[in-house]
Amino acid sequence: MEILVSPLFLRHFRKLSRDVQEKARRREKVFRGDPFDPRLDTHKLHGRLREEWAYSVDYSYRVAFLFLPNGRVLYTDVGTHDELY
Repeated sequence: MEILVSPLFLRHFRKLSRDVQEKARRREKVFRGDPFDPRLDTHKLHGRLREEWAYSVDYSYRVAFLFLPNGRVLYTDVGTHDELY
């Protein structure tokens, strides 16, 4: 699976604590194996983000993404539930 990242995702990722960044990297490995692994709590978003999906990094943080053609994924943003939605 090829994972692309948006400039917004990169900007927000860099602002996360090192601990949360490391958790996100570990979750990405799980995501690459199975985007719908129950540990990720992958779910479809609603409202203005209805085309996007999200998965949990931990209790507070989420990664928002889009499924693209040819098995690619675009990470669009990362942050707390309140920051994303």
